[in-house]
Amino acid sequence: MPIFRSADGTELAYHVHGSGAPLVCVPGGPMRASSYLSDLGGLAESRQLVLLDLRGTGQSAVPADRTSYRCDRLVDDVRALQDHLGLPTIDLLGHSAGANIVVQFAERHPDRVAKLVLACPSTRAVGLEVDSEMRRSVMQLRQHEPWFAEAAAAFERIQVNGGSADDWTAIAPMLYGRWDAAAQADYAGNDSETNEDAAKEFGADGAFDPPATRAALSGFSSPVLLLAGEVDLNTVPHVAAEFAQLFPHAKFVVQPGAGHSPWLDDPAWFSSAVRAFLDEGRP
Repeated sequence: MPIFRSADGTELAYHVHGSGAPLVCVPGGPMRASSYLSDLGGLAESRQLVLLDLRGTGQSAVPADRTSYRCDRLVDDVRALQDHLGLPTIDLLGHSAGANIVVQFAERHPDRVAKLVLACPSTRAVGLEVDSEMRRSVMQLRQHEPWFAEAAAAFERIQVNGGSADDWTAIAPMLYGRWDAAAQADYAGNDSETNEDAAKEFGADGAFDPPATRAALSGFSSPVLLLAGEVDLNTVPHVAAEFAQLFPHAKFVVQPGAGHSPWLDDPAWFSSAVRAFLDEGRP
């Protein structure tokens, strides 16, 4: 397991899968260990995936300064990894909350990004909101699923008072396009793989400056792929499309039937879409 030091001396780990041109991958959660990304639906067959364990997660060390878990400060860890790899530019992928980190990296270091992939991205860094009505509209696509009635009732309780732990468990199938063994295993691993203390710091005051980020992205010249899941409740396709419009050179695609972890729902579709984007315009 390779280790490098970030600017503040914290030892960080990363994991390499596959071969080919590197793709640096930043996990979501927020603050979940990168192991859940696995081989991204077989993408490692044609790309060398470099999966970063964010500080305090996976095999990376806990930092001395807990405020360094803040999203904007995690950008420095991505830069340190790039320097460690000796790559002047990188292809960079961010999933879910990890997209907030890579978007701020692109804002701060546009010349260091060759291509950017945002997979079911959180939109906090750019100030876009997903409301309950948007989520209800997406939920209706699942109304024929056997678990729908229980999950929909739990969702409504969550809207009223935050719900109970059982309510949050009941809506778990809605986070995935298919509530199969792979999805259930991913959901079961979330708690043990996430640093909850770090997650609380991730969005602390000062972590985001949406007007500044949006202004910077309007001049971002590198190609961007924004991939949304058709039934993703976290970032519904309508809002994901708005996100894509913030970039001058973004391709927006919706993976049919996919939830918040699209490589689990249809690995071949996901890996093919990302591979085609990364290979476009290259010999």
